[in-house]
Amino acid sequence: MPRQRRGTRPYGRVMLKVSGEAFLGKRAAGIDPLATRRIAQEITQAHRRGIALAITVGGGNMFRGTAAAQHGMERTTGDYIGMLATLMNALALQSALAKEGVRADVHSAIRTEQIAEPYIRGRALNQLRKRHVVIFAGGTGNPYFSTDMAAVLRALEMKCDVVLKGTNVDGVYTKDPRRSRGAKKIQILSLLDAVNDPNITVIDNSALALCADHKLPIVVFDLAKPGMLARVLRGENVGSVLK
Repeated sequence: MPRQRRGTRPYGRVMLKVSGEAFLGKRAAGIDPLATRRIAQEITQAHRRGIALAITVGGGNMFRGTAAAQHGMERTTGDYIGMLATLMNALALQSALAKEGVRADVHSAIRTEQIAEPYIRGRALNQLRKRHVVIFAGGTGNPYFSTDMAAVLRALEMKCDVVLKGTNVDGVYTKDPRRSRGAKKIQILSLLDAVNDPNITVIDNSALALCADHKLPIVVFDLAKPGMLARVLRGENVGSVLK
């Protein structure tokens, strides 16, 4: 019997943050249709269990504004290009979900009416109540804010119970596990401790602070592993919990 976390309860409405890297699959850059389809299948399983799903997508598989700024591009321009990258991922995920028979609506924080709805909070809430999956693209619509911050902001606006960050590592570590052999996984950590620990870099610090202010828990897990989203939603002892 899988071990469950003490005090957990089934989530009714969740914000799933899907990093841009999740769309890569085995590619060096761009969108892998097979990886995107697998993500859609994981989301479909959760949707069929009756969980209301809001999703915020990153764009790191295409473009990173901060990285471009380090090479001389104006930061504001780079961030807007990154917002367009998130829109491409959102549309790819919407298409993959449609093939699974799941209705998904894309809301963009930047104006792209020909391909996505402009973000309107009341409309998005109504779509969640109708059991649509709602995908948020374009970050916050402003430069200098990460898609982690967008995920937390939308989670609060959508009245989500938790933010689930699906990334390419299986939790929060004392150091970057890809660079340090001595890194140790942290299963449970307070949000305030995470904010004050400079070694916790898997989530944007400003997003952590906003979660701490509003007591919104975060679960960090490896979305690349099949079945992990379902295990997190069942409350199994996987990934790392920040609360």
